Amino acid sequence: MKLTHPLVALDLETTGTWIEKDRIIEIALIKVHPDGKKENFATKVNPAMPIPARVTEITGISNADVKDAPAFGNIAGKVLQFIGEADLGGFNIERFDLPLLAREFADAGLKFDYSQHTIYDAQKIYHLHERRDLFAAFAFYCHQELKSAHSALVDAQAALSILEEQVKRYGQGKEHAQVLKAFDYEPNNEFFDGDRKFRWWNGDLYMTFGKYARKEPLKVIAKKDPHYLQWILEKDFSDDVKAMIQGVLGGRYPKQDPP
Repeated sequence: MKLTHPLVALDLETTGTWIEKDRIIEIALIKVHPDGKKENFATKVNPAMPIPARVTEITGISNADVKDAPAFGNIAGKVLQFIGEADLGGFNIERFDLPLLAREFADAGLKFDYSQHTIYDAQKIYHLHERRDLFAAFAFYCHQELKSAHSALVDAQAALSILEEQVKRYGQGKEHAQVLKAFDYEPNNEFFDGDRKFRWWNGDLYMTFGKYARKEPLKVIAKKDPHYLQWILEKDFSDDVKAMIQGVLGGRYPKQDPP
């Protein structure tokens, strides 16, 4: 790959996926210069909050691993200097890594305007150029070209053929369709409600709307501004949300279901 400008490929490991609140636990940067020279910057980061068990399972990074690591504020200047005016590259960085990194810089009192950099997001390019529809799945699993697609019967037969091939490929010798149940998506328990108006973070429930959005947990709001919660009871929220708010006003705080 030829470059006319330095490129920094980056990746973050974090305590979660809430850009406004979660923290970096590891950062890695690789700078490639037009002459081919490479520089690395990588370190664990102490997030000053517990790392959820689920995150440790995924990343292998535990609280003990970051106990003696620097806080991001202590390395923010070095990170910003390392990036400089380089182009930026990575996987899903436009939607996650860069916004969260910019927020961490802001928390450290520094400005990082990634919109001023050229961004190469491998995920976006991948999704634009590699089909992920029924045609692509049929070709991948069945090694055939799907013809006459968008005929309901043809599409249904194609889906059945894909499922049969998935049982063979992932069933570890078992032939029953139930083996595919093991590959169901894990339920998303980051939000309390289907409208995503209330979000769990670090064991507490936060609003994602209004004047208290992403600022303070419900149990704090209930003490300092109970009238705001009463207002929610009068508006068009779900019955589950209203029942939860009634409980909070009565001193009964919800608990997050385990992942």
